[in-house]
Amino acid sequence: MATAASNPSRSEVPALGPERPVIWPRRYRQRLKNGLEVVLVEVKTIPKFTAELYFRRGNAAADLPGLAEMTATVARTGTSRRTSRQVEESLRRWGADLSTGAGADTSAIGFGGLSEFSKPIMELAAEIAREAAFPADQFERERRQKKEELRIDRATPGFLAGERIRKVLFGAHPYANYAPSDAQVEAYTLEALVAFYRANYRPSGALLLAVGDFDAEKMLAEIESVFGDWTGAPREVAQPAAPPPARGRQVHLVHVPGAVQSEILIGNMAITRLHPDWLRLALANNIFGGAFNSRLVMNIREQKGYTYSPHSGVNALRQYGFFTVNAAVRNDVVAATLAETFYELDRMRALPVSDAELADALQYITGVFSLGLGTQGGIAGQLSVVLLNGLPEDYLETYRERVRALTAADVLEAARKYFDSAHAQIVIAGDRTVIGEQAALFGDVDTYDPQGNRI
Repeated sequence: MATAASNPSRSEVPALGPERPVIWPRRYRQRLKNGLEVVLVEVKTIPKFTAELYFRRGNAAADLPGLAEMTATVARTGTSRRTSRQVEESLRRWGADLSTGAGADTSAIGFGGLSEFSKPIMELAAEIAREAAFPADQFERERRQKKEELRIDRATPGFLAGERIRKVLFGAHPYANYAPSDAQVEAYTLEALVAFYRANYRPSGALLLAVGDFDAEKMLAEIESVFGDWTGAPREVAQPAAPPPARGRQVHLVHVPGAVQSEILIGNMAITRLHPDWLRLALANNIFGGAFNSRLVMNIREQKGYTYSPHSGVNALRQYGFFTVNAAVRNDVVAATLAETFYELDRMRALPVSDAELADALQYITGVFSLGLGTQGGIAGQLSVVLLNGLPEDYLETYRERVRALTAADVLEAARKYFDSAHAQIVIAGDRTVIGEQAALFGDVDTYDPQGNRI
């Protein structure tokens, strides 16, 4: 009979097993004569596929903030061949999904479903990419919906802080346009949406990425038949103004009358994914505040109890990147939270991380990467990062090896370069009658109302 002494304690954490190798499925790449880049990956675990059609133009290329997002939303509501209801009925009949959206740098049509219906699903996606009807009633409905969303957002400290940090960091650059104002949404016209659509939803330079249960040669033939006669290139976009240079620490307070807690958001400019320091910075961020066992979480959540979910992140856009730290806290601990956050930032810049912290972070990053490859969508997401950012062909295959080669010295170097606490911009969204004195402890304070006007 086994005794308690012969068995490990149930409270003991079992040792990690050896890291499993990632077997990468083959990629099939082809550029059609019209300039559309096609990347196909056979993953035959389930009889489905997932695909994204990316256009390399987004909100930063539009004449009004959020116009590319509104264009994508309305484009889905009908084509020259199908009404909005018919679009939905087709998707239900095939067991398919289709979504549209836009970010700062891209607009996209995502679609997928059962592999046996790949061609009709793709034909519907092509209709939206080439023949969107932009029905006037759907446009008005979506515009009303957007105005209602903005009304709610402008009473939310987290949204207001996110909007202000982008304006502070990017100045006159289009990346500063986090969201439109109510007046800007009112200024949207059907003509403006159609003009953006016709100028930017073009095959030359676009990317079609598909992952799933299909034969690549047959899928490529379907793509050729659906998209091959499509022509055109996106319009040229003028080079925008550069973001303002770093200018010392400053506080930007967004006054939200009656707010029962405050949103703190600290930020500074950083780097894009193409920069050789990207992995170093990603690792440093993970140790500082990018994981649940990070220093920031252990300090202001576990030890101090100031907030539930503080977090830091490195945000990479096509032209620029930026680093942020955010926490939603009680009004009475705004100053204490800022003090502890800057303490942890400066500690990262002053001293090497421990061997244990480094090992945990490396294990976490490589483990999360591997978990993300367990689904068709996960594989597509990782590949889209590589393809849209122009990363090396073997970026994913060598990712874990390059991460494991990082050292404490790499972390220290990245923290000193990119955790720029001396020039950090501090945004606090909350009730200034309650938190104003605390905010002033950290620098000169500029104050704004929820609509972005200086007060």
